[in-house]
Amino acid sequence: MTLKPPSPLCWRGDHLEIIDQTRLPGELVYLQLHTLEEVVEAIKNLRVRGAPAIGIAAAFGLYLGIRESRAATREAFLQELEEKIQLLTSTRPTAVNLFWALDRIKNRARVWGEDPPGLKELILREAQAIFQEEEDRCRKIGEEGAALLEGVRAVLTYCNAGTLATARYGTALAPIYFLAERGRLLRVFVCETRPLLQGVRLTAWELSQAGIPVTLITDNMAPTVMARGWVEAVIVGADRIVANGDTANKIGTYGLAILAREHGLSFYVAAPTSSFDLTLEEGHQIPIEERDPREVTHLGGVALAPQGVEVFNPAFDVTPHRYITAFITEKGPIYPPFSQNIKARLLRERS
Repeated sequence: MTLKPPSPLCWRGDHLEIIDQTRLPGELVYLQLHTLEEVVEAIKNLRVRGAPAIGIAAAFGLYLGIRESRAATREAFLQELEEKIQLLTSTRPTAVNLFWALDRIKNRARVWGEDPPGLKELILREAQAIFQEEEDRCRKIGEEGAALLEGVRAVLTYCNAGTLATARYGTALAPIYFLAERGRLLRVFVCETRPLLQGVRLTAWELSQAGIPVTLITDNMAPTVMARGWVEAVIVGADRIVANGDTANKIGTYGLAILAREHGLSFYVAAPTSSFDLTLEEGHQIPIEERDPREVTHLGGVALAPQGVEVFNPAFDVTPHRYITAFITEKGPIYPPFSQNIKARLLRERS
């Protein structure tokens, strides 16, 4: 079985093409983004989402923003580049891949001994390299994760950490796709993921498209599914992992981790090394994005709550490292003690 899910974004030579994820599953709509402003709008409004995919989109968006630069000197070009980066980093504060990709390009640009025209081409090539590397990382995460799921028949996942959130294959879903290619189909229980229903709209859709068995449940059905023994592991993605292993992911992940511990289930976090942030030591330091109250008070444009009610709508929560069994990365699994092993693995690989 050959399984290569489509990428949610693609560079088309002079513009970025993305799947508009706000239109799924009802419509499969591709958007053509030709400007930095269009990329910023797409990231802000979740037309492209998922930490790795956001990083890729930002890298290409940076190129789109700088390619028409008329800066005459290297210094003026780098100043303009910094201004474009600030616009992109203002879109989503929690997902670290956004900052990682832009910092990578900025740091490379500073050491490249090129004039502005040469720098433009180098920035485009760097964005293309980030795209390909993220796809390769996800493929390797699938291979590494498949080994940990040996003997497992069903897993539970949350939000969307599949191909729609990455360059291709996904993070949490990468092992599912890897095993499917080898003829072993795991059943995936998918939580709806309130308030924006990424599990309903995105994960259930892409797994169904791939022919993988899916059971959709509401978020509050997860403990019953676990208690009945219908799943043997929980696997989720991550938007930022700090040095001690505390992990930011879609709001509701923390509760699933506690439930998994109570029911004796492994709780895996699948993420590329680009999702680790060693500049932060503990999870309380992670900036948590809060979103429009209408995401909670309305559904499909229809008001569900009384007008004027107070709303708390964080997009992410932080799962303490003590609830995490292992991180599945492209460099292999990372086990506790995380404060020691995360730094050892990442610093060794980056040296």
